[in-house]
Amino acid sequence: MADEYDYDDEDLPDPSLKNIIEQETLQWIFVGGKGGVGKTTTSCCLGTQLAKHRKKVLIVSTDPAHNLSDAFCQKIGREPTPIQGFDNLSAMEIDATEDLDKMQRSMEDATGAGQDEDGNSGIQSLMTELTNSIPGIDEAMSFSELMKQVQNLDYDVVVFDTAPTGHTLRLLSFPTILEKAFGKLMDLKDRFGGLIGQASALFGGGSPDQVQEALLGRLEETREIISKVNTAFQDPAMTTFVCVCIPEFLSIYETERLVQELSKFGIDSHNIVVNQVLFPEKDAEELGEWYDSSKDALPKEAREICGKMMARKRMQDKYIGQCFDLYGDDFHVVLMPLLDHEVRGVEKLKDFSELLINPIDLEE
Repeated sequence: MADEYDYDDEDLPDPSLKNIIEQETLQWIFVGGKGGVGKTTTSCCLGTQLAKHRKKVLIVSTDPAHNLSDAFCQKIGREPTPIQGFDNLSAMEIDATEDLDKMQRSMEDATGAGQDEDGNSGIQSLMTELTNSIPGIDEAMSFSELMKQVQNLDYDVVVFDTAPTGHTLRLLSFPTILEKAFGKLMDLKDRFGGLIGQASALFGGGSPDQVQEALLGRLEETREIISKVNTAFQDPAMTTFVCVCIPEFLSIYETERLVQELSKFGIDSHNIVVNQVLFPEKDAEELGEWYDSSKDALPKEAREICGKMMARKRMQDKYIGQCFDLYGDDFHVVLMPLLDHEVRGVEKLKDFSELLINPIDLEE
């Protein structure tokens, strides 16, 4: 099994995330992968390392199931929250749905839109119709609200702790897909703009001209933001994506899909973090030799425990070997060990984060 894990690390990119720390032009760092592989821990560890070199660092959770509060063991809300033990690191947890509702309420206040017989406002009903016509436009508008909010904050670099792969790919596809949709929509504005105002009046809206101006104005603002974000996302000097996985088939497969999709969207990705690795500095053959020579002296229960551990180690080495075969020549592949404790709280995150920068020596 050792030959599946056998490589000359002198010929490979440095197995650490030093390249991200040293690239001072980076402004947006996305951390993503399959659910349950340690994205939040990796995001927090990367944030703590960046805080050593940048003036102001922000970690943003876009996953609906937020975990930053649990990782740092402190309450983190919708506004940037300073992390205890740092003077230049903050975190925030975003709720895109709430952002969209807030945006709709501001448009209703601006237009004085009333409610229809079902209790829905003209803006709300019109947004529903628009969403049915252009699927994903509601998510795109909430995404633009998020990016506008983050861009208005004064931070040198932002680390995004993203939702599991499918949701993240959808998020990152908004700039490319919806810029085209908005372009078509805005081309039709002059021809069909009056119909929007009339439809809003039927739905219980306020003045047709006001509703038309508010909605089309917001769509234009969304398109401009997404256009700028698209340009930034496709600039490797400003944006990169860190893929996180564990050494199992489904996770490696998901990582391959993620890398291909990122390439399709023109988003830079050249770092992979492999979490939960059993004894990264040893290979299965080396451990197998020890186990074969020692198992007769072990109690039955100990043999069963070691046997399961060896099976897991062989499986992990197989997929780690595949990971290096797929990405080793072009990607910085970082192996992070499985610990005997949870990585929670600032001190443990600081300690664990060192392994992202100073990895375990695989030749020892």
